[in-house]
Amino acid sequence: HDPLHPPIPPRPTLIKASRASPHFKMAVRLLNTGRPSCNHVDEVWPDLFLGDLVTAHNRFGLWKMGITHVLNAAHAKILVHCAVGMSRSATLVLAYLMIKHQLSLVKAIETVKEHRWISPNQGFLKQLRNLDIQLKQKTGC
Repeated sequence: HDPLHPPIPPRPTLIKASRASPHFKMAVRLLNTGRPSCNHVDEVWPDLFLGDLVTAHNRFGLWKMGITHVLNAAHAKILVHCAVGMSRSATLVLAYLMIKHQLSLVKAIETVKEHRWISPNQGFLKQLRNLDIQLKQKTGC
């Protein structure tokens, strides 16, 4: 096992969008496309990184990327991580982009997927859909 070149994780079970809104179905469709990331970390927004536990524990690698904080920092490069960097941490990054940058769920997924393959589990995706609805009601869109 080479820590610099991890094996590609198995593709998770596809998320189903049977009885959902068109925006939610589009979000599910986006998540079910693309290829898994082979990287430990990817920059998914300027100065916002999504990665795994290996990256979070690699102080030299964090320093080389200019990351000054892990998860909680303002006006700095940030690494959000979980064990694999696909579900829990991806959900946090999506919610951050939706709340702080006023992106819809679909736009947030499109933005992140330009840089990293993600797969929030169905429960997290439902929470993101609810957040998307709440944010749209709040802004009147």
